[in-house]
Amino acid sequence: MLEKEQNFFDSHKDELRQKYLGKRIVISGNEVKGVFDSDEEALAEALKTMAPGSFMIKFITENDEEQVQRFFSRVYV
Repeated sequence: MLEKEQNFFDSHKDELRQKYLGKRIVISGNEVKGVFDSDEEALAEALKTMAPGSFMIKFITENDEEQVQRFFSRVYV
């Protein structure tokens, strides 16, 4: 799940750090969909246009330490 997004992040990590250090980015597929100052803002904006589980929110730090948060919906369609 979200392997494509993680692979995109891993292969563009240095570039993303230069551009977005200290920000939260929303990644869907092989594309950065938005840049935000907080997790709450990133999640709220991403959910306006994308389904839960179809995007990844990453906090851009100077090193490889990262905080992983997963958001799931209890809604079954």
